[in-house]
Amino acid sequence: MRGTIHHLDLTVKDPWVSRAFYDAVLGFMGYRRVKEDDRGFDWNLQTPHAGFCSIGIVRADEAGRSRPHSRYAPGLHHVAWQAASRADVDQLHERLVAIGATILDPPAEYPQYSPGYYAVFFADPDGLKLEYVHAP
Repeated sequence: MRGTIHHLDLTVKDPWVSRAFYDAVLGFMGYRRVKEDDRGFDWNLQTPHAGFCSIGIVRADEAGRSRPHSRYAPGLHHVAWQAASRADVDQLHERLVAIGATILDPPAEYPQYSPGYYAVFFADPDGLKLEYVHAP
């Protein structure tokens, strides 16, 4: 457990616009929305063997809301979650298509990362790059 992520907060232009997207994506992975306040939302994942992790989305300040996200500027490049299998990656891809999410790269193998690396890359409503990966 030492060194694993306990929680991650992402800033978005409007948490209420992003809520349905994150409900669909994080809900698929087993997270449950547990908190809502004036700033945004939190989803928690708590499993017997994986420990605890929380993902939050909070409203960006005025300056952050007025410019598009650039993953090559200082800050967050992307977030990747571990999938249980290749089929799990494909199932999330189907859900992303169903909700009209932006698919950056459909499910494929990426042997340049490691043997068997299989992932889908997608973006949230603010353009944050996200990944769901099975890496045996």
